[in-house]
Amino acid sequence: MPVSLTVNGTSHSVDLPDDVPLLWVLRDALGLTGTKYGCGVAACGACTVQIDGEAVRSCQIALADVQGDVTTIEGLGTPDALAVIQQAWSDHQVAQCGYCQSGQIMQAAALLAQTPDPSDEEIDIAMQGNLCRCGTYPRIRAAIHSAAQMMPAPMKKEG
Repeated sequence: MPVSLTVNGTSHSVDLPDDVPLLWVLRDALGLTGTKYGCGVAACGACTVQIDGEAVRSCQIALADVQGDVTTIEGLGTPDALAVIQQAWSDHQVAQCGYCQSGQIMQAAALLAQTPDPSDEEIDIAMQGNLCRCGTYPRIRAAIHSAAQMMPAPMKKEG
């Protein structure tokens, strides 16, 4: 029986088993390959997406359990402009190999939506489940601080 879900503002109907992880729905059924497979057990954060603004590990969310609008890395920004967090990532040259970066950015975007001006400790706590084999953690923190400063005040949510 087809399941309906909204991804990046677009409604989709997929005819897949209820227990298929959201990660594979996004990558295989919808062709949104920005979300990466890392470990399959929600330990690395490479598969991070947002559901109703909350960062979640898509490898561990079954299709039947998706309640709310899904946002992937492809849903940030516009075709003509990067989202603020993406621009900060570029400005700080965060990515080295780049594999984990979509998950890192999605986690950071969720953090900034909840905590518009996070401290180093708040960043470290929020980002601790997103692993980077290249070790770009200082640049990730700097990019998050820069994005917080670049965000227009009306876009910042009160916490």
